[in-house]
Amino acid sequence: MDVPAAVDPVPADAAAGPAAARAPRARRGPYRRLPVEQRREQLIAVALELFSRHPPEEVSLDDVALAAGASRPLVYRYFPGGKQQLYEAALRTAADELSSRFTAPVDGGPAERLGHVLDQYFGFVDEHAAGYGALLRGGSVAETERTSAIVDEVRRAAHRSILEQLLVKDPGPRLLLLVRSWIAVVETAALTWLDDARRDSPGEASPAGEAGVGSAAELRDWLVDEFVAMFAVSALHDPQSQRVLRSMLTGAGAETGARLVARLGSLLTGAAAGPPA
Repeated sequence: MDVPAAVDPVPADAAAGPAAARAPRARRGPYRRLPVEQRREQLIAVALELFSRHPPEEVSLDDVALAAGASRPLVYRYFPGGKQQLYEAALRTAADELSSRFTAPVDGGPAERLGHVLDQYFGFVDEHAAGYGALLRGGSVAETERTSAIVDEVRRAAHRSILEQLLVKDPGPRLLLLVRSWIAVVETAALTWLDDARRDSPGEASPAGEAGVGSAAELRDWLVDEFVAMFAVSALHDPQSQRVLRSMLTGAGAETGARLVARLGSLLTGAAAGPPA
């Protein structure tokens, strides 16, 4: 049962923060009584939205309670550890959902399977913009070893998925560095896409369609090409990367590789010829 609004045993250090001060507080109506798990999920969803738009130190439990139509003591009932516990629970929810997206279809070559994973990834960003933003935007005083570990778990899940698709069981240091570097590119591209879409659609929590860096489908194709191109450069310096690249560009992946090689060849040939007279 939800705690009545008149009861407020929470210590003074949980006072409202700047996020609440930026807008006038609405008068709370009667509380809706929700099942325990549903109320917890609601509080986490509200917290994700707030944490994705403001630094965690600028969001108070009062902000979360107001947005959820609840009371601050009620939030403490579900998260006795206060805002830090709620923040970590919100990150965990986003991380678990995103990690579950790292699946690939059985058919197709590595490039096609990678494109499918990217479709799943950008689908999560589109559907859960708040969760993605809260998960990957760092630099907050609320960061701890636990929150950093949650984010690292997502990256490790992506890392394992890519290596599985490449059929690599024992990656060397150069190959590991390549995959980790590409994952960082994907994260940066997704955050930029999210920011561009929000600027184009003020007030929208979940972007859709075109963004300044292109649509999700355009970014997917660019990121797959980037992956293959990074592999090609790595293959010049690493025998294992060379073997994996050859495997990627044979069979079902031959068309993708041939298309990229043709486009790059045309670009480099034109560059070598110099500007037109």
